[in-house]
Amino acid sequence: MDAQQIKQADAQYVAHTYARFDVVADHGKGAHVFDAEGREYIDLSSGIGVNSLGIADEGWLKAVTGQLSKIAHLSNLYYTEPCAKLAKELCTRTDMDKVFFCNSGAEANEAAIKAARKYSSDKYGAGRHTIVSLRNSFHGRTMATLSATGQDVFHQHFDPFLEGFIFVPAGDPEALEEALEGGVCAVMIELIQGEGGVMPLDRAFVARAAALCKERDILLIVDEVQSGIGRTGKLLCCEHYDLRPDIVTLAKGLGGGLPIGAVLFSETCSSALGPGDHGSTFGGNPAVCAGAAEVLSRLDSAMLEEVAKKGAYFKEKLCACKNVEGVDGIGLMLGIRLRDGIASRAVVEKLLGMGVIALTAKAKVRLLPPLVISWEDCEKAAAILAECVDSF
Repeated sequence: MDAQQIKQADAQYVAHTYARFDVVADHGKGAHVFDAEGREYIDLSSGIGVNSLGIADEGWLKAVTGQLSKIAHLSNLYYTEPCAKLAKELCTRTDMDKVFFCNSGAEANEAAIKAARKYSSDKYGAGRHTIVSLRNSFHGRTMATLSATGQDVFHQHFDPFLEGFIFVPAGDPEALEEALEGGVCAVMIELIQGEGGVMPLDRAFVARAAALCKERDILLIVDEVQSGIGRTGKLLCCEHYDLRPDIVTLAKGLGGGLPIGAVLFSETCSSALGPGDHGSTFGGNPAVCAGAAEVLSRLDSAMLEEVAKKGAYFKEKLCACKNVEGVDGIGLMLGIRLRDGIASRAVVEKLLGMGVIALTAKAKVRLLPPLVISWEDCEKAAAILAECVDSF
């Protein structure tokens, strides 16, 4: 099919749940995408933070296809080496005790919610099941994770939402402490609210939240679906906050391009879920785990330092623009604050015409480049971004 035929088929047969941009992607390499008509783009989206090693990375392809030639799937009723190796590497590098594998960030957060409630039920009995989340948060689109999401725009049309979730403002320790007076089993936070507009949490607030949770045996769940796996210049964003939560959820960049979710448990709650309490048909899929293990193997200290430097470079160049009020975020998870009156989607649409793929996050232009993006592409993309933003 040519580009027009692809768009026509999509319009006729695919459920209209996405407001697509007018690009028909065909292939790519590294941080470069080519559309069906041969146009080239520098990719500053990495599939919403998924393609951590870029597109068609040779090492990642070799790991995945090598496993596909052996066994693509069996089930969690049996052992496989890629699942065991990935679990060992994740737990060793994060100092966590156990991991549960699933297929997405929403699934990972769903499992974290179930684990927190099970932990509390086992230890304290029924009734201590409330999850405290933050306003402006986003934790997924399943019913439970939507219920845990602190944005009113998502709490429409699908009533009734699940009970047992309450919200407090980010950065308000007094409101959080007051909320913890009831039958609370967990606090669930993103250290950088990604879909909420790339909003990093205040360090003092996070430290107070962790202390309150520890004092009251309330589990602290950190959603690192978008911020984890090298995105901020550390393996986990938790490292920037000197934080070791009870539960960490991962997805997106861990798979390097294939669907994966992971829930890391500290020793505090690593035995909360037992046989039959939770599961996932495709969780720990051998081919996906092989690709994820390759991603982890590449995230050494040198690469993570480069991520931090490239993020600082984008911040420096973009903050010099007359129409940029600031750049929020850490590493290569960035949100460009635009001057009042400039719509983020309009900027992203214009960028496409200039050969750059970017994202929106509410009123901000969001950048999530591949972690391996070259300095040459950083320089070229930053120049295009500056030209585009200042043209409004």
